[in-house]
Amino acid sequence: MKIRTLIDRIQTKDIVLPEFQREYVWRLDQAKELMVSLFKEYPIGSILIWETQTPPDLKGFDAAGQKQRGTYQVILDGQQRLTALYMLLKDNPPPFYKEKEIENDPRQLYFNLRTGEFRYYQVTRMELDKAWVSVKDVFLGKVDAAGIAMEMAPDSTEEIKRLVSAFSKTHQRLLNIAERDFPDLGVPSTASVDDAIDVFDRVNSQGTKLTEAELALAHISGRWTTARREMKKLIEQLSDKGFIFNLGFMVRCLTAVIHWRGELSKIHNTDKETLTVGWEKVTAALEYLTDLLPTQAYINGTDDLNTLFVFIPLVAVIVKQGGAFRNEDEIKHALHWFYAAHMWARYSSSPNEKTDHDIVVVANNEYPYEELEKQIIEQRGRIKVEPGDLEGRSIQQPFYRMAHVVAKQRGAVDWFNGLPLARSVGRSYAVHSHHIFPVSRLYDDGGYNGNNHLHVKIVNEIANRAFLTERTNREISNRLPKNYLPQVGKRYPNALWAQFIPDSPRLWRIKNYERFLQARRELIAQAINDYMENLITEPLKSVKPTLAELLERSEGLTLEFKSSLRYDLYLKTVNPKLEWAVIKTISGFMNSEGGTLLIGVEDAGEPLGIEADLQTLGKRNQDGFELKLTELIANYLGENVLPYCKVSFEKIEGKTICQVEINGSPAPVYATDGDRKNFYYRAGNSTRPLDMDEAHQYIAQHWTS
Repeated sequence: MKIRTLIDRIQTKDIVLPEFQREYVWRLDQAKELMVSLFKEYPIGSILIWETQTPPDLKGFDAAGQKQRGTYQVILDGQQRLTALYMLLKDNPPPFYKEKEIENDPRQLYFNLRTGEFRYYQVTRMELDKAWVSVKDVFLGKVDAAGIAMEMAPDSTEEIKRLVSAFSKTHQRLLNIAERDFPDLGVPSTASVDDAIDVFDRVNSQGTKLTEAELALAHISGRWTTARREMKKLIEQLSDKGFIFNLGFMVRCLTAVIHWRGELSKIHNTDKETLTVGWEKVTAALEYLTDLLPTQAYINGTDDLNTLFVFIPLVAVIVKQGGAFRNEDEIKHALHWFYAAHMWARYSSSPNEKTDHDIVVVANNEYPYEELEKQIIEQRGRIKVEPGDLEGRSIQQPFYRMAHVVAKQRGAVDWFNGLPLARSVGRSYAVHSHHIFPVSRLYDDGGYNGNNHLHVKIVNEIANRAFLTERTNREISNRLPKNYLPQVGKRYPNALWAQFIPDSPRLWRIKNYERFLQARRELIAQAINDYMENLITEPLKSVKPTLAELLERSEGLTLEFKSSLRYDLYLKTVNPKLEWAVIKTISGFMNSEGGTLLIGVEDAGEPLGIEADLQTLGKRNQDGFELKLTELIANYLGENVLPYCKVSFEKIEGKTICQVEINGSPAPVYATDGDRKNFYYRAGNSTRPLDMDEAHQYIAQHWTS
């Protein structure tokens, strides 16, 4: 079916949308990329239609109106594409949506008659270049391509002809999109509502999908054909040093250092030059980090860690600082966070979201370590280790690997051959996990039962493990500690202390096994805490980023740009929707981690200034602007939230920018529009709404009583 026919049938309500479909949730870039694909005649998939006389509840219909009609064609798959196309061809939302339900309106999409490029409206780019025309105006017949060409052409007959021909061709090619066939698949009319919903679920979940990292790498490889080869080369190189990474990890590092985000979709449309420059920085950072960790952190490879995610924020820090930490003191602060994030499993749940947040913290802070550690404390309650944290914990837990790090820092040696354990050499001397009290003796003589899962945990917990070479582990076999620890203490005086062994021989007897565990847990916890405390002598001084530095960054979890407060540069008039957009952003920051809002800046970070806004105010200066902004915040969010906002102004390139520093609120903040309360929060680089059920769930997770 042709696109124009589909759009017309939506307009006449012959094609409809069921209530069980989600709302229009496409981002602006998704609508733009659909148009790019159509213009280039790329495949755009198909839509799925169910023809029925007994449809479920439909969006945009009341019960009486729905019964009056006969056969309906119900959209089961493809509504995001069709909604975007409808708005661009008709300059209105489709009948199943109201204006206020469209969060990301694509109707300010523009098209360049000269280049065939699509972009959203940017006043500095498009105001003086008549080749940029509104996409919706083209489809509404409001664009005279030949006339625009003649206005722009120099006084040369040949050049006029050439430009008229070129503009007319691209103009017609854009119009031809409406006549393109959009494949439609059908669900039998005999299908019931349950059948239709089942089909909908299958369409949206069936098949083996690419992971986010795999999809991102596919996009990268499309622009940089040797990307996989280069990444695998570095993976092999670093594996020789004991650090085993994978392609997904490399893609995450690359996204972090190019876009200062952990959201992998950010890298999809990155050009080759940016990718290769970013890759050089990732390579240098990982080479530096994998040289530093064995010597400064007693981390000899990825086997000493439970997750790779802890590397990514450090890679971002190193790249941001030009390829290395600035001094020894900063190395210690970085390692303190690194150990804490690993030990307390910062990334064990929602790793993508937490990595994204932490990379944004790195981007926005010269010394991000204190802010990064606040996130761990909020998540876990503390960084200091308590003996109870080790009780019943197995060697799969990060605390075990942290104990290994501290043992190496204390100069731990093998108990039988005296080899330092900081760097094992050869298979026979690889470090093994040794049961201080042998498992067989605990089961045979200690009264523990291998079929009792609680007993199994006690027998195998961290406090019964030491770090020895494979050969020594075999030699000790099932000897009891009371028989071999005295020899170790005489041969290597500090060896038992280095591995947290209680110095009372009475605790080395099997009848006192659980007292031994309790004493050793205390020693391990104290040793970890001492090591962590000795890393940091005083806080590093953070320097707030300048306005120029903020403009160089991309919008993210804690940074948002708005072109204006109220003056619509596109419509050339005051637009209350813009004020509401600012309020949404402020409330979203307050309901999240806080952030910075810059007013008078385009999405791409180009300063526009607030001078046009000032001309709409009674008091046409910065005081008047701040007064208006404060009034809006008080009216929509409440006067009680004003202390969470700090407003300042700064000029850059002769243009005045308003900077609003917003703190996270200690309580939920609602944006009130008439009688309706709205709840917004930050997700990635956008402010998103939650319905009341979702808001209550978010509030329960975000704020503790």
